[in-house]
Amino acid sequence: GGSVWLVRAQRLVEGIPDCVECGYLRLPLAFRLAAAGDYAAARAAAVEAIDDLKGRKLQVLDLRGITDATDFFVIASGTSDAHVRGVADSVLTRLGRQGQDAYHVEGLQGGRWVLLDYLDFVVHLFHPEARSFYQLERLWGDAPVVFQGGE
Repeated sequence: GGSVWLVRAQRLVEGIPDCVECGYLRLPLAFRLAAAGDYAAARAAAVEAIDDLKGRKLQVLDLRGITDATDFFVIASGTSDAHVRGVADSVLTRLGRQGQDAYHVEGLQGGRWVLLDYLDFVVHLFHPEARSFYQLERLWGDAPVVFQGGE
């Protein structure tokens, strides 16, 4: 009984019974709200943090209706590995102050491609060479660009 939210199974804590038929975990609404907070505000804060540290070629892609993996990609480039790491740290710090912790972080030490997964949106921060190689914007070319900024 009670309200439940379905959350992507591959994305959360182990040990919670999953719904095999749908591939989702069932979590109480209170847990989901505490974990999720306001993702629109968090996404905006991530964009601001990237912009404040001069992240380049900033784009937000709306993936709703295209994939179930996440709703938005926030994509930007740094000028160097150190710049990418600094921008990523800024996003993590700003959202952490708002009670939004990333569920998964990859690539932070290397700085070539940093991925910050906040479930409903994923931040991709690239060194320019890595961004050119992976071409996420081209891969997800059917996703509308809902924000564009940076140089």
